[in-house]
Amino acid sequence: MQGSQQPQSMKPSGVASKYGDGQTVWAQQPAQIPINQGMQMGGFYPPTQAVLALVLGVLGFIGCSVCTAIPGLLLANNALQVTNSMPGHPDSGTARAAQIISWIVIILAIITVVGYGLLFLVFGSGIFDGSV
Repeated sequence: MQGSQQPQSMKPSGVASKYGDGQTVWAQQPAQIPINQGMQMGGFYPPTQAVLALVLGVLGFIGCSVCTAIPGLLLANNALQVTNSMPGHPDSGTARAAQIISWIVIILAIITVVGYGLLFLVFGSGIFDGSV
C-alpha cells in the first residue's frame, strides 16, 4: 500500500511567468458568476412561438388584417399558457404583446366591416338620390 501522496499543484510555464501569468494568478480563486435576486439557475425553458405570433400580429396591422391576426392570436395564447406556467420565462412579454396587437387588429377589422356596412346602408337607401 502506498502512502498518501499529495497531488502536485500546477505550475505555470516559463512563458506564462514572463508575461504576467505567474504564481499570483494561479493562486487566485476562479471568477464566480453573480446570481441576482430573481435569476434562476440553468435557464432551460421550453420554446414557444411567441415571436412568430408577434410577427403575424404586426403583419395583420400592416395590411393582412384578420388573415394573420387570428393565427397570431392563437399562437400567442398557446405561448402564454407555457410562459404563465413557468415564472421568469423570457418569452412572456413577447407573447403578451403579440396577444394585444392581434386583438387590436381584430377589433379594427370588425370596426371597418361595420363601418362599410353602415356606408352601404346609408348610400344604398336612397337618402342622397336628390329626390326628397
